[in-house]
This record gives sequence, C-alpha cells and structure tokens, in this order.
Amino acid sequence: MKSIDAHIHLDQYSPQVCRRMMSELAGFGVQCLIAVAMNLPSCKKLLRLQRIYPKQVKPAFGFHPEQKLPSKTEMDELFKWILKHHQDMTAVGEVGLPYYNRKEALERGENFEEKPYIDLLERFIMLAVELNKPIVLHAVHEDADIACDLLQKHGVKEAHFHWFKGSDATISRMIHAGYWVSFTPDILYEVEIQQLAAIYPLQQIMVETDGPWPFEGPFAGQTTHPRMLTNIIQQIAAIKGIDGGTAAETILQNTQRFYNLSKDSC
Repeated sequence: MKSIDAHIHLDQYSPQVCRRMMSELAGFGVQCLIAVAMNLPSCKKLLRLQRIYPKQVKPAFGFHPEQKLPSKTEMDELFKWILKHHQDMTAVGEVGLPYYNRKEALERGENFEEKPYIDLLERFIMLAVELNKPIVLHAVHEDADIACDLLQKHGVKEAHFHWFKGSDATISRMIHAGYWVSFTPDILYEVEIQQLAAIYPLQQIMVETDGPWPFEGPFAGQTTHPRMLTNIIQQIAAIKGIDGGTAAETILQNTQRFYNLSKDSC
C-alpha cells in the first residue's frame, strides 16, 4: 500500500532513529511525511531535514498550542521567519487551541486565559489565507467549534483536524464544511475513534502517526513509525466495508490533493 503520513513530529526523533526511519520509508510504501512544527526551533530543524530529504519531508510551520505562549517579540520573530521561508513549507501547522492544558489547569483550580491562544490561532489562519496554504489544526471537543468559527470567518476551506475528537454536532458541522480529519494507530483499539471513522466520509480522511507519540494495543512498546499507516488503512477499510487497496488509493489521493502534492513531488 502506498501512503503519506499526514502528521508527524519528525524533529522529535533522535538523529539515529530519524536516519533509519527515512531509509525505511520506501520499503513500507510511504511516499513522504507531513512534518509539523512545535515552535521556531522546531521549524528551523524541519527546514534542515527538508533540505536533507527534499522528496520525503514536507514541512509545516507553526506553533503547537499545548505549551506556554511565547512573548510577543518571540511570536513576531516566528511569523517573520515563516514569511521568509514560506516557499519551503507545505502547510501552516501545527496550530490550534490548548484543550488539554486548559483542562488540567481547571482541574487544579487554576485560572486559564484562553483568549490569547484564540487570538494566535486567528493570526495563523490569516497567515494561511495570505500564503494560500492549507492549515493543520490541534482543536478537539468544544475547541473545534471555536476553530470552525474562525475558519469560516476567514473563508478557509483547506483545514485538517488531526487526531480529532468531538461531539456529533461538531462532526456534522465539519463534514458539511468540507474539513478533513486523520486517523492514528489508536483506531485499531479505540472504539470512539472507530465510530468517527464510520461516520466521516472517506473522501475527507487522511492517515497519520503523530509520531513519536506512543500507542497501545498491538503497538505497545514500539517506536511509532510510518510503517503503521498500513494498519490504519486496513482498519479504515474494514470499518467502511471496502477493500484495502481502494481505501489506500483514495486516502493517498486525498492527502496529495489536500497538501497540493504531485505524484512526482514525493
């Protein structure tokens, strides 16, 4: 099966593991990786990796929301750097809202100010519009509705909600808006994720590892690797009641189309 990893934190692997992984991709039918950034140092590292592996690494530049916000000066520096290197990027990402950090803070009885994160997300959405790039989102549960509001405010159609979880109403809203979701290896053992895959149209689905995030079930104790994409695709095919080859080809074409990747570019 040919595939593209639609969301991986390639810069977080050790250099040794990264080199070995890159040498193994072709053997597992993995054409390329959408490598998403955490912050400015992450962006810079991904750019270096892209220059080493130009066909295999397709970087997305952004700021992961599940961390403390940088100063305005630091954030301005990130946006300036992205604008300088926008021709090297495939998408804006990973960006979004801090659902898990906010939840943990509130459980500790602490106040959590989400508005600065919402303002930052809107700034990234506006950047995606300016650069005509797709956007990769970390926005789950009720945060997804905030993200949808901002996307629709700015007329953004090409939005990828990675590893999404949310209510039936939000899922319906995202489907009708034409937004995309991607599935990780946990689709093999998480009922909630299997139910989402059953509902979501195949034409709006991609697959990802979110590596090096570790998984359980049949992947317990393993280093997360793009070879796992085949397992994800096979599970999606089983849920949809179609053959694996059809699922693989559709998902591959979905990812190429969303990220504007030609057959020759990776």
